[in-house]
Amino acid sequence: MSTTIERVRDLALPILTDLGLELYDLEYVSGVVRITVDRPGGVDLGAISSVTRMMSRELDHADPLPGEYTLGVSSPGLERVLRTPAHFQRALGTAVSVKTQPFVDGERRVQGTLDEVDDTGITVAGRRLAYTDIDKARTVFEWGGEPKGGRPAKNQAAPNEQVQGEPANGVST
Repeated sequence: MSTTIERVRDLALPILTDLGLELYDLEYVSGVVRITVDRPGGVDLGAISSVTRMMSRELDHADPLPGEYTLGVSSPGLERVLRTPAHFQRALGTAVSVKTQPFVDGERRVQGTLDEVDDTGITVAGRRLAYTDIDKARTVFEWGGEPKGGRPAKNQAAPNEQVQGEPANGVST
């Protein structure tokens, strides 16, 4: 006999495949179905809307969930939750933040590059952790390059811009 989550996964996979999306994560907790989808290049609002509409119809038709439920569909976002070995594998070589279980020796928070992933655990910033040692983990988005110039500070003109009350050439007479 299949579990509720397996039944929902079986309904979701053909829909996602038809839309050119992949299932990143699927959760069913306290009457809430959370479907997280992804694809190379990211997911737009149109794709999220299509999945929501099609899954809602399919869930109503097949009725795999006991009682009432709430459906949420989203992309993994820039800072992605890492729960499965596949999630960690996809994040290999990127910056991650990991919080360990309270019983694990050493610092509870580890941040750095995800250096290694295998069937039993990960290595981040030189520290080896079994999957059972991990309480929470996510990728860390790192802003690249220098920040772009913004608006000039108040009462400070940008080049070729006149400050109110001063002549355009900056010379008073």
